[in-house]
Amino acid sequence: MDVVRVLAFAGSLRKGSLHKGLIETSKSLAPEGMEILAFDLAPIPLYNMDLESDWPKPVLDFKAAIASADGVLIACPEHNYSFSGVLKNAIDWASRPITETPFRNKPVILQSTSTGMMGGSRAQYHLRQVLGYLECRQMQFPEVFIPNAKDKFDEKVRLIDERGTAQIRKQLEAFKQFLAPG
Repeated sequence: MDVVRVLAFAGSLRKGSLHKGLIETSKSLAPEGMEILAFDLAPIPLYNMDLESDWPKPVLDFKAAIASADGVLIACPEHNYSFSGVLKNAIDWASRPITETPFRNKPVILQSTSTGMMGGSRAQYHLRQVLGYLECRQMQFPEVFIPNAKDKFDEKVRLIDERGTAQIRKQLEAFKQFLAPG
């Protein structure tokens, strides 16, 4: 059986990021035949069009990682009813030039968590607009929103909530089918 490779990145730079915890949870729950590879967005500089004449290595690495993956998992924090600036910055870099973006036709799933009762849903819905413009192939359902995060993760940022892990497992199984040819 061929292994599908999913690139995962979190729109948070914090060491104790719950969104990095979602990625680690996803790695441990990945179905047989799926490998999830985490990418750290921290080295990517702030977007500056002047740097496009000499692309920064972290940007080239990010774009190459997207291009070589069968699919992408984005762990999307919610900041002020939208997705994080870290995530926006990385996507802006990867979208340039728009005629060569590795996001075009790339299958994508989203996950989020928050301390509130919406679980980051507003950020995901806003991010979906941007991903639509980039012509990503978004898998809409099943969705993963983990609300009331302070009660769902342990001190090592591991998801300990049975309902949340079941949501992730279900999403990853569906994504594996979504990625299947034909």
